[in-house]
Amino acid sequence: MDDLLKFDTISQYNAFNKNETLHPLVSIVDLSKADPRKLRRMSYGFYTVFLKEIKCGDLRYGCDKYDYEEGTLIFIAPGQVIGSDGDDHYQPQGQALVFHPDLIHGTSLGRNMNEYTFFSYTINEALHLSERERQIILDCFSKIQFELEHGVDKHSKKLIVSNIELFLNYCIRFYDRQFITRGYAIKGVLERFETLLNDFFASDKPHTEGLPSVAYCANELNLSANYFGDLIKKETGKTANEYIQLKLINVAKEKIFDTNKSVSEIAYELGFKYPQHFTRMFKQHVGKTPLAYRSSVN
Repeated sequence: MDDLLKFDTISQYNAFNKNETLHPLVSIVDLSKADPRKLRRMSYGFYTVFLKEIKCGDLRYGCDKYDYEEGTLIFIAPGQVIGSDGDDHYQPQGQALVFHPDLIHGTSLGRNMNEYTFFSYTINEALHLSERERQIILDCFSKIQFELEHGVDKHSKKLIVSNIELFLNYCIRFYDRQFITRGYAIKGVLERFETLLNDFFASDKPHTEGLPSVAYCANELNLSANYFGDLIKKETGKTANEYIQLKLINVAKEKIFDTNKSVSEIAYELGFKYPQHFTRMFKQHVGKTPLAYRSSVN
């Protein structure tokens, strides 16, 4: 039996948590007001940001020791499913910022929402806050709550959306800090990424499965594609796709030394469906066609 609990509106979610609805499209939800509840899988028809005051709770993303433990932010995009089924009961804690996509249509935030890639991160890629960062987040929440309690007027939407955008921009900064302070973990991902690519091109997978995609690599490393892409970009200055292409070109340069193989054979071995695509990419990176490169090094 599917025990998925779906919330399509802000008012539904407020009622579920025993909070008053002050605005139909946005709310700061005090989760401590909710009754103790059983573990459930939940889906939201709106953007949801949890500010958790505890390290292990109802979202069950693990109890690892972190260097910043004063609070945790978890971002959920509309349509995502979180949680798990079980017989255990728990008391929700912390706060949640929830806002419907209709709130931000036609605004600067709506136009730039795809910049906040952490809404597609998985639960175990949450943002862990220092005390100072937590206070900044609470201040943003407080300003949004003030506008909700002020009552709706012609300024309300602009001020509420502006404060949500400010909050999300702070989150980008704090995630950048997290990538830096957890450099040891990032180095481990880069090493595993490099090993993954080496193993992939040393096998027959390119010929049977094609070129490795960012999504494939992220899945093999147990990361969401967006988190993986952001991590690689922050650490190397290159996108994950650019990193894969550079590895591909380095492998191709080695293969081109084998004059017993045609360029087409090498292209197929590397995972290209069409040799001309390989030639075009090679020339973009190297400045020469594969044949011209072969001639220049012999």
